[in-house]
Amino acid sequence: MPHSFGYRARTRDMFKRKFGEKGMIKLSTYLIAYRVGDIVDIKANAAQQKGMPHKYYHGRTGIVYNVTPSAVGVIVYKVVGNRYIEKRVNIRVEHIRHSKCRQEFLDRVKRNHDLHAEAKAKGERVTLKRIPLLPRTAHVVSTADNAPQTMVPVRYETTI
Repeated sequence: MPHSFGYRARTRDMFKRKFGEKGMIKLSTYLIAYRVGDIVDIKANAAQQKGMPHKYYHGRTGIVYNVTPSAVGVIVYKVVGNRYIEKRVNIRVEHIRHSKCRQEFLDRVKRNHDLHAEAKAKGERVTLKRIPLLPRTAHVVSTADNAPQTMVPVRYETTI
């Protein structure tokens, strides 16, 4: 049989839907609002073949640059040779979702703001920088109640 190099070649597992998520697409998928500048993850949904991205973009993260009633335009950077090319792909909303890559950063900004406001009210200074984990301090293990034990092999005994 000849080798296939089609548009969806080698996507058997990639476009497969997870257990319990098969069937019709949830209506909440269509109610999510996307705005220009949002960071989105591209994950193709096999239940909707219209507006499906090419297999290369599956699992990529991009920035929304255009919003239409049923689809969004996403900027994705693709490595071609020794450079990054900005690709603009139009993808239906079934195949994208908001990315959580910035959530940790946004949570840290909010926490730092609260700590700063609290310290300012008390008239103190607080360090908000992330400090790397330092090596543990040296300590001596006491041997007063922990006497060393001598281990010897057990003598071989036959049971015949």
